[in-house]
Amino acid sequence: MVEKGLILLAIARAAISSALGRPRQADESAPWLQEPGATFVTLTKKGELRGCIGSLEAHRSLLDDVKANALAAAFRDTRFAPLREDELDQVRIEVSLLSPLSPIAFNSEQDALRQLRPKVDGIVFEYGAYRSTFLPQVWEQLPEPAEFMAHLKYKAGLSPGFWAEGVKLSRYTVSKWKEQKSS
Repeated sequence: MVEKGLILLAIARAAISSALGRPRQADESAPWLQEPGATFVTLTKKGELRGCIGSLEAHRSLLDDVKANALAAAFRDTRFAPLREDELDQVRIEVSLLSPLSPIAFNSEQDALRQLRPKVDGIVFEYGAYRSTFLPQVWEQLPEPAEFMAHLKYKAGLSPGFWAEGVKLSRYTVSKWKEQKSS
């Protein structure tokens, strides 16, 4: 499993490096890279978020997904300016490989909150056209289920106190790997 992570991290870094004019090779020959996969790629600089983009469901090969999300996290996360070449060596990359989504059945917000598994679950919140997700890593900043849910609703564009019939929740888990230092 560690080897899988090292391969995914190398592919993500090579995609970003090459886009910035610093070509870099990564081994893309493993057969499992051609299987469908859903990933999130997170960039941090000096411990602060610098970009995070991903796929909630597998809709292309794992190889294509990690490359596309690495490029999107570096250059198309609207919360940040596109990554510059002079920042590349300061950025650490994390790749999260998502399990399939699993719907959560609940009869109230309190029931839903009781079912959340802090530090284990990534959660997708949906209500009509509103949708958001937090990776399991977000529990480190928001350890209380009610606070986690409030921020998830806010991220979707709703009031933190919002709740209505028709809210849907799904959970997923991740396998994640992070560069020890930028390389």
